[in-house]
Amino acid sequence: MGSIKEIMKEDNINISNNNVAQLPLVSICSITYNHEPYIRQCLDGFLMQKTNFKYEIIIHDDASTDGTTEIINEYAEKYPDLITPVFQTENQYSKGLRGFYVRFLFPKAKGKYIALCDGDDYWIDENKLQMQFDFMETHPDFSACWTNSWVLDVEKNERKIAKK
Repeated sequence: MGSIKEIMKEDNINISNNNVAQLPLVSICSITYNHEPYIRQCLDGFLMQKTNFKYEIIIHDDASTDGTTEIINEYAEKYPDLITPVFQTENQYSKGLRGFYVRFLFPKAKGKYIALCDGDDYWIDENKLQMQFDFMETHPDFSACWTNSWVLDVEKNERKIAKK
């Protein structure tokens, strides 16, 4: 995998000063497989973000069989300038392939920063990206940041804060 500039050159993205402002500053990357009960809430959490910068959503579906693919297509058609789907025709995990973010999503990401969220997770704060972006911009000595999260056991209908 090359540098961001090399990837941009491969994708024929002009990196002149005029186009730099048009690039997303954050790439939201998500992987999913058979997350039909959750994927709408996940995508809605991305779409509700209030930011003063452009962001993109790249979502990888590993050949879901439960309707997840159709839901992603529905959202991608509604938000074509924001959502880039990556669909597999055969389940790669079952073939022993791992590292989906690195293999399929990071090479497509154009943002200065990458935000991760799996397809069965979702964001509840509309300012999440803006707060994390602001933190990273004002703390150049940091290479990552994250927030607390809740773990929901749907079978027990219990919610607890995730352990660090």
